[in-house]
Amino acid sequence: MTQSKPKRGLQTRIVRAEDKLTPGFESFAVPVARASTVVFPDLATMRELDWRNDAQWRYGLHATPTSLTLAQRLAALEGGNQALLQPSGLSAISNVYFGLVKAGDDVLIPDNVYSPNRDHGEWLAKDFGITARFYDPMIGAGIADLIQPNTRLIWLEAPGSVTMEVPDVQAITAAARARNVITAIDNTWSAGLTFRPFEHGVDISVQALTKYQSGGGDVLMGATITVDPELHLKLKAARMRMGVGVSSDDCSLILRSLPSMKVRFEQHDRSALALAQWLKTRPEIATVLHPALPDCPGHEFYKRDFTGAGGLFSVVFDARYSPAQVDTFCEALELFSIGWSWGGAHSLVMPYDMASMRSDTQWANRGTLVRFYIGLEEETDLQADLEHSLSTLAA
Repeated sequence: MTQSKPKRGLQTRIVRAEDKLTPGFESFAVPVARASTVVFPDLATMRELDWRNDAQWRYGLHATPTSLTLAQRLAALEGGNQALLQPSGLSAISNVYFGLVKAGDDVLIPDNVYSPNRDHGEWLAKDFGITARFYDPMIGAGIADLIQPNTRLIWLEAPGSVTMEVPDVQAITAAARARNVITAIDNTWSAGLTFRPFEHGVDISVQALTKYQSGGGDVLMGATITVDPELHLKLKAARMRMGVGVSSDDCSLILRSLPSMKVRFEQHDRSALALAQWLKTRPEIATVLHPALPDCPGHEFYKRDFTGAGGLFSVVFDARYSPAQVDTFCEALELFSIGWSWGGAHSLVMPYDMASMRSDTQWANRGTLVRFYIGLEEETDLQADLEHSLSTLAA
């Protein structure tokens, strides 16, 4: 005789609900699995789990079905085998440092690097006993002369996210591999769509998913993507020890945006290149720094290695215009908001003080640099806005 289940109280039935989803339901959307505690059917299952296995989850901080789905899709997109999610792009950079570098080690960083990465290297050098040295981003194979016996990590950025130089990634990674030095690249500019870092010898690709992968300007997230499983495990162990995790809700927002990312990126690319070419004709602009244009530093490497450029580029104003005048230009724009980050639908503008951004190489241009991000507004409207604002310089 089957013993009937005891009738439990209302509060217990609310907490321990026995409802089950109807089997066979399918949707294009990935379900959002929210969890801090992950529960197991029995102790044997729990004890067999291995934190090194990316197909398993033990605790909500480290993985849920939602976050693992996003990680797998990002790795596939970029040609990697594994991906780790982080709360921001800078957190992904931190994961690389803390997973691979210890006191006494040396790190090489390009002098045009994303400024929070510069700050991170300088902080580790000051307080944690590493050496952080900055190199000319156009050094190419010459980086071999800078590698020391204790050099453990070489950072790359392709292109520089403000000054847009495109390095010879193949030459730098070849020199690094010859000396068993790990290379990591900030590949956010291409979103993994138009530059394939692992095909050029890079070991780790860092992405700020905040940008094109989100596409809405409303989510912060980052990722480290790798091919080598042992390198992945080093980064994964560091992430686990630092207690870093991401929200399944945020993962679902990135997953929702991924299918349209390539289409959006290509539209940003078309509009940005057209506006960059137009700005080259303007007498107020001394230099346009867009990797797809022949006079951008490293254009030959862009042509060799990239298949597109996206929406981010910079210009240098003629030196006859003061920084205050350039500020007035930026503030006169109506369709370009003043703000950092990028990758969303809205166009952005930001002036930079180049004298404060480099330590080991000299910035060759004399005028003020302004970076544009070209959003999804009508190209003709953006051009008209730029033209009107440029006219304020002569006023």
